[in-house]
Amino acid sequence: MKILVINAGSSSLKYQLIDMKDESVLLKGLCERITFSGGRLVQKTADGRELIVEKDMPTHKEAMELVLKAMLDPEKGALKSISEIGAAGHRVLHSGEDFKHSVVIDDEVIRICEKNVDLGPLHMPGNIACIKSCREVMPGVPMVAVFDTTFHSTMPPKAYMYGIPYEVYEEYKVRKYGFHGTSHKFVSQETAKILGTEKCRLIICHLGNGSSISAVKDGKCVDTSMGFTPLEGLVMGTRSGDIDPAAVDYMRVKLGIPADEVVNFLNKKCGMLGISGLSSDCRDLTAAAAEGNERAALALEMTAYRVKKYIGSYAAVLDGADAIVFTGGIGEHSPYIRNLVLQDMEYMGVEYDAQANEAYPHAGIGVLSKPTSKVKVLIVPTNEELSIARETRELVKKA
Repeated sequence: MKILVINAGSSSLKYQLIDMKDESVLLKGLCERITFSGGRLVQKTADGRELIVEKDMPTHKEAMELVLKAMLDPEKGALKSISEIGAAGHRVLHSGEDFKHSVVIDDEVIRICEKNVDLGPLHMPGNIACIKSCREVMPGVPMVAVFDTTFHSTMPPKAYMYGIPYEVYEEYKVRKYGFHGTSHKFVSQETAKILGTEKCRLIICHLGNGSSISAVKDGKCVDTSMGFTPLEGLVMGTRSGDIDPAAVDYMRVKLGIPADEVVNFLNKKCGMLGISGLSSDCRDLTAAAAEGNERAALALEMTAYRVKKYIGSYAAVLDGADAIVFTGGIGEHSPYIRNLVLQDMEYMGVEYDAQANEAYPHAGIGVLSKPTSKVKVLIVPTNEELSIARETRELVKKA
C-alpha cells in the first residue's frame, strides 16, 4: 500500500508518498504561498529527481490538484495512476477532548474538527481546508486524521487541569492538551523496542525550534510540557515557555503591546531569539557562544536548564526513569545542548558518556550513557510522517 502523508498549514502543504511494503519514501514535496500570489511547488523523488512548479494556488484545492499532477509527472513523479494511493493520512493539530486516537475521516469528524477551530485558530482552518480539498480531488481514497494531541489524552486530570475555576474548564475546555504527540508516540515506541520491553519509564525530549518533553509510562503519556497551546513549557526558538502571567500583563503595559498582540509577542519574539538578540537557530547561537557572545551562551544555558528541570520533575512523576531520550532537530544534532542538560545528573542514576555525545554521527540511534548507567540516555531520530503512515494503514485495514 502506498500512503500519502499530508501536513497542511494555512498557506503551505508538505507531503510525502510512502510505500508501506518497506516503509520507503518515494517522494516528498512542499507547496508554498497557498492563497497568495507567487505560489510554488518543490518535489523531490527518492532517487533525486526534482520538480519545481511556479503557479498560484488560490485555495488548498488547487494545491492538491498540483500535488497530484506532480506525483503523476512521467519524468519526475513516482505514480502512474492516482489509484495507486491506498490512503491519505492528514496531520491535524487539535483533537480537543473529542478524540482519544486517530480516526478515519467522515463528515462527522470534519464537523467536530470545525467545532474545535477555536482551540487552534492558526492551524486548524488549513488542516480542515486541505482535508475537504483532498476528499474532493481524490474521491474514494480513504483518509485518516492523525491528531497532534491525542497521544497526550492519557494524562490524568491532576496533570492536565489548571488551577482555575472548574466551571471554566467545563464550559471552555481550558486545560493542558500537549502537542508534538505524533513524535512522542513514535519515539517512545521505538525506544521500547530498543529496551526490549513496553513496561518502561521514558522521558522523551523533543527539542527543536518548538520543543516539548513528555513523561511516558508503559507506552502512555502521563504528563507533557506544552499546555493549552504550544507556548507553555520549555524555552524555545522564539517562544518564551513558562512565564508568570502577571509578568505578561506588566510587559504589555510597559511595552505598549496591544492586548490582541501579546500572545504573538510571546510566540514570535521571545525564547532564544529574544534572549540572544541574535537568532532563534541553535546552530547560530552555538557558533556565537564559541566566539564569546555572552547573550548567545545565556540563551543556550537557559534552554538546557529548563530541559533539565523538566527531566527532574518527570523523574519524580514516574518514580524514576529507565531512559532519557533526545529527538528533534536540536535533540538529535546539538551535542552542546545535550552536554549542558546531562551534566550533574548522577543523582538519578545517569552515567553520562561525554565522548559518546561528541562523537555521535548525527544519524541513527545513539547511546550517550555508559554501560553501567542505571538510566539509559539515547538519541532516537523521530519520523512523524512514518508514524502518520503507520497509523493510517492500521485504521484503513480495520475499516
